[in-house]
Amino acid sequence: MSSTTKDRLIRAAAELLEEGGREALSTRAVSAAAGVQAPTLYRTFGDKNGLLDAVASYGFKSYLEGKHALGQTGDPVRDLRRGWDLHVEFGLHQPAFYMLMYGEPRVREARREADAMLRRIIERIAEAGRLRVPVEQAAQLVHATGMGVILSFLASPPEQRDPDLLIAAREHVITAITTDSDDKADKASDIPCRAIALKAALDKEPVDALTPAEQAMLGEWLDRLAR
Repeated sequence: MSSTTKDRLIRAAAELLEEGGREALSTRAVSAAAGVQAPTLYRTFGDKNGLLDAVASYGFKSYLEGKHALGQTGDPVRDLRRGWDLHVEFGLHQPAFYMLMYGEPRVREARREADAMLRRIIERIAEAGRLRVPVEQAAQLVHATGMGVILSFLASPPEQRDPDLLIAAREHVITAITTDSDDKADKASDIPCRAIALKAALDKEPVDALTPAEQAMLGEWLDRLAR
């Protein structure tokens, strides 16, 4: 099957998703919108789940283009705010896509790069000595809070949606996972933050002087200090 036909099917499905939500994505409707027979869709994607995976990947491609376009500043906490704002904006302006991308457990593979980008920002905060909690915990908290506030917003009637809630949620989670400032004097006395920073650095670049077993033991000790 030519890539042109596959792309046409995906674009047709994407348009139906935006216009009518997940319920609009019947194989018959997608085939008709793309101008092909239903067997063509099945030969291309295998089944409807294969089509949903392809549409989710299409949505993530657009989302990730925006993330990459943000670039990187010298302040990882600022970058986390910018990434949060873009994530929320995408979720509120593309609700059907967002629900497919983040509400379907089976499309986790398509989310892999987005999750990795969030983790890299959190790791940079850790390396700067400004992370209060372990990297994995911080990444999960940011993701869960962001997704929760978007879904809550979408479930509320438009007249009950308070934009200030989005900012309050963002600042609440950032306060929970980061130190108040990047002042070195403050960080020097903060043992958990220093332990998290060292753990992040070692995860990124293991030390040759340590055996794998020693590295694992050191990581365990640093996790204890971080808690």
